[in-house]
Amino acid sequence: MELIASAIAMGHISGDGTFTRQASAILEEILGAARVLLTTSCTDALEMSAILSGVGPGDEVIVPAFTFVSGVNAFVTRGATPVFADIRRDTLNIDERSIEPLLSDRTRVIAPVHYAGVGCEMEALLALASRRGATVIEDNAHGLFGCWRGRPLGTFAPMAALSFHETKNINCGEGGALILNDASLVERAEIIREKGTNRSRFFRGLVDKYTWVDIGSSYLPSDMLAAYLVGQLEQRHEIQAKRKRVWIRYHDALDPWATRHGIGLPFIPADATQPYHMFYLIMPSLADRESLIAHLRDRGIIATFHYIPLNTSPMAARFGSGKGQCPVAEEMSERLVRLPFYNNLSQDDQSFVIDSIVEWRR
Repeated sequence: MELIASAIAMGHISGDGTFTRQASAILEEILGAARVLLTTSCTDALEMSAILSGVGPGDEVIVPAFTFVSGVNAFVTRGATPVFADIRRDTLNIDERSIEPLLSDRTRVIAPVHYAGVGCEMEALLALASRRGATVIEDNAHGLFGCWRGRPLGTFAPMAALSFHETKNINCGEGGALILNDASLVERAEIIREKGTNRSRFFRGLVDKYTWVDIGSSYLPSDMLAAYLVGQLEQRHEIQAKRKRVWIRYHDALDPWATRHGIGLPFIPADATQPYHMFYLIMPSLADRESLIAHLRDRGIIATFHYIPLNTSPMAARFGSGKGQCPVAEEMSERLVRLPFYNNLSQDDQSFVIDSIVEWRR
């Protein structure tokens, strides 16, 4: 609250104020990125990345079927056609082995999602894109502080998107960021973010006035939101320590029970460093999933499923996609249960959740 009050006292609460610049600088230091631009949402960051990629009508974008709709809408609104890829059974990430048959002369972008903050097989994805002259854009909404083979998620591709929605480890209610790892993209990204004007160059004294030079929109968050985000980023080590404790306790307490009943827990490959974004169970069947959710709900515990595969959606039918196209995503979607997971989940409340789960089937 003190930082938000400071933003108000400074008299600059619109975008690109002191706290916006401070939050960007912290993220650039953490990630080693050429530039990090705060946005009003991860959706906006993805939309900016779509513009920067040059994707348009006639182009195809390969996306995992098991993801949030923003990761597809960003490209569809530019006129591109989504091509849905299936996911891996272990990490629930896009299955790099399923992509080769989906590639065509029209493939312009491959947009993987680091599900639950566990890194995709980025080297394989980059190699596939390179062979087609396509761009990789990382949807890293879940993955701030995650790494793949020692390298931060969101730094493998030319561009990546972050989310600071209230459900994320680090949040400001609503917010996001565009990570730019290719310095040649920075100037145009600033223009797109500033409604298509060269306003940033004006404030740096590089032009004597600013004007409309490109397409763009209003993607800047309020500096009050950025102030809240700075506070979160300054407490990142404490926040991550809390989340790690919650994740490990779920895993250690439920692992023997899950093994007995054929229930899956999150898989973290040896090459991945996870950010402890979520904890989920993979139930044996849809009936078991629904039964457990109902059992927990009766005890006042909110546990939920996650994404409905996009290839099965009414919108996807317009592009010729449909049920059966991504069988692993469709199966896992019906079996997954997300457990309560947030920064200040108390030990007593977590114990109640664990005991209630075990009570469902001893």
